[in-house]
Amino acid sequence: MVQLIVDQLLAYDIRKVVVSPGSRNAPFSIAFDEHPEIETFVVHDERSAGFIALGMAQELGETIALCCTSGSACLNYYPAISEAYYRSIPLLVLTADRPAAWINHGDGQTIVQRDVFKNHVLGSLELDEDLFEQKALETHQVELATLLSVTKSAWKGPIHVNVGLNEPLYQTVEKNLDFGKQLAIEPPVKRIDTKAMATIVQEINQSKVLVLCGQMEQNPKLQQELIKLASFPNIVVLVENTSNVQHERFIHCIDRTLNGFDPSNEAFKPELLITVGGAVVSKRIKAYLRTAGIQKHYKIGAEFPEMDTYRSLSQAFSIAPEAFFEQLNEHELLANSHNFNGKWKAVDIVAKDRSQEFISEFRSLTDIQVFQNIQDFLPEESVLHLANSSVVRYAQLFDPLPGVRYESNRGTSGIDGSTSTALGAAIVHPSKQHVLISGDISFLYDSNALWYEPFPRNFKMLVIQNYGGGIFQIIPGPADSKQREKYFEAKQVKSPASIAQAFGLQTKTISSLEELTEYLPLFFDPSCETQVLEVQTDDVNNAKDLDRYFEFLRN
Repeated sequence: MVQLIVDQLLAYDIRKVVVSPGSRNAPFSIAFDEHPEIETFVVHDERSAGFIALGMAQELGETIALCCTSGSACLNYYPAISEAYYRSIPLLVLTADRPAAWINHGDGQTIVQRDVFKNHVLGSLELDEDLFEQKALETHQVELATLLSVTKSAWKGPIHVNVGLNEPLYQTVEKNLDFGKQLAIEPPVKRIDTKAMATIVQEINQSKVLVLCGQMEQNPKLQQELIKLASFPNIVVLVENTSNVQHERFIHCIDRTLNGFDPSNEAFKPELLITVGGAVVSKRIKAYLRTAGIQKHYKIGAEFPEMDTYRSLSQAFSIAPEAFFEQLNEHELLANSHNFNGKWKAVDIVAKDRSQEFISEFRSLTDIQVFQNIQDFLPEESVLHLANSSVVRYAQLFDPLPGVRYESNRGTSGIDGSTSTALGAAIVHPSKQHVLISGDISFLYDSNALWYEPFPRNFKMLVIQNYGGGIFQIIPGPADSKQREKYFEAKQVKSPASIAQAFGLQTKTISSLEELTEYLPLFFDPSCETQVLEVQTDDVNNAKDLDRYFEFLRN
C-alpha cells in the first residue's frame, strides 16, 4: 500500500514531502527518503510543518505533501489545512493511523482520524492495510487517482489520505512494479458563452463598474487585461498589495481613498461589481459595498462559486480571470457618460499626495513610521510576507513597491502560521530575498518555526514589538473596552529577539526612528548577518498616530 501511494504521488507530480518524525508513519518516511525523485523536509512541530508546506506550495505553485504519525499529531495540521482550503492552495495531507479495528479500543496514540478534516478539504480517502487485499489493486489505484486529480483541477485545495498501518513498521521489501495511474483531467473553461458575454458587455456599457481584486499570485496576463479595462471612464479597478497587480490606472490603497469621500455620495457607488481573486483585507470596502445598492455582482474564478461576500451575487463564472477579461476586451466597450473612474481617481491622487506629507508629531517611534520607512528601503524583487492583524492593514495604506511580491495568510486571517509560511517559501526559493513583517504576538505564537534547520539565509524577519495585539487599538469595539489589555491584546513584555537568539539566530533590537532609518538599509542587505530585527514601538501612541494619519488625509 505504501508503494502504491508513493507511485501515485509521482504520477501527479508531487515530489516534495514535509515529514514530521514519528513511528506510525515510519513506512512512509523510509519510502520517501530512499526514493531518488522525492525530496523530504523534516519539521518536528506538526503545526509549523503544515504552514511550511503551505508556504512551499504557495511559492512553487505545486502540490506539497505532508506526512505525520497517528493520534493528535494530525490535528496540529488543521490551522494550515483551513488556510489552504480558503486560499485554494493544494496540499496532500497523508496521515498514518492504526488499522480501523483498533480505533476507540484503548490502543495508544489513537484517535478517530477518518474524515477529521472533512469541512476543510476538497476530498478524502480512507485506506486500511488490514482490508487492502480484499479489494482489487485497480480499485485503490482509481480511488487515489480520482482524489489526486483534484490537485490538477481548476479549483485546487487540500486533500486527505488516512492510512491504517500494522506493525512491523520499519522493514523494507523489494519493489518490482510501478503502481502509478493517472486519470484524464477535465480542462478548465476558457471562454464564456457568446450570448452571456454579450449581455455582460451591454451591462458594462450602461453601468458604473467597479472591479475589485482580492488576494492573488502575480499574473502578468491578468494585469495587462485590467490595464486595458481601467482606461474606460465608467470602470474603476480597486486592488490591494496582496492582489499583486500594479499600475497607475488602478487604485491601490482602498482605505486611504475611501477616507476621502462621503460614503453616502451616490456618485461613487457602483451599479455593477466584478470581483476576482481571494480575500480582501479592507473591512471598509466590504462594509461600503454591502450597503451601496449594487444591482449586479459577477464573481470570476472557479473557487467558491457560492461565496456572496457583498450580498449582491448575480452569477459566478468558473473561468480564469485573465481569460474572462481577455474575452471581454475583445468586444467594443463604450466610453459612456459616467465619469466614475475620474471621481474615484481624483480622490485617490489627493490622498496619495497628502499621505507623503504626513509626519508624526510624536518623538517616539510608532507603527506607521515603521511602514513609511520600509517603503523607502525594501529592496526591489523581494518577496514581502505580511503577518496578520495590524501588520497587513498598515501595509495596505502605502502604494505597492514595483517588483515586490506580497504574500499573506488571508484565507482565515489567523496569526498562527505566518512565520512558518514565509519560511517554507524561502526554503524552496533560495535565490530570492524573503522578508517577513510580523507583530510580536504572531511571532511568539509561531516561534517553533525557528526550530527548522538549516535555517535559510535568504529569510529575514522584522518584528514589531508593540507589547500586545495592536490591532485591538485600531478597530472599533475592543479599542474602548476595559477588558482590552487583558483579554484582547494579551499584552506581554517578552522580547522576540531573545527568543530568536535561543534558536541560534543573529538579532538586533532598535527603539527609535533614528536607529530605524540608519539600520534598515543594512538589515535589508543580503550580506548582513542579522536575520531578526526587533523594532520596539510606542504602544500608547500607535493608535493615536494612525488616527492622526487619516485625519490629516481628510483636511
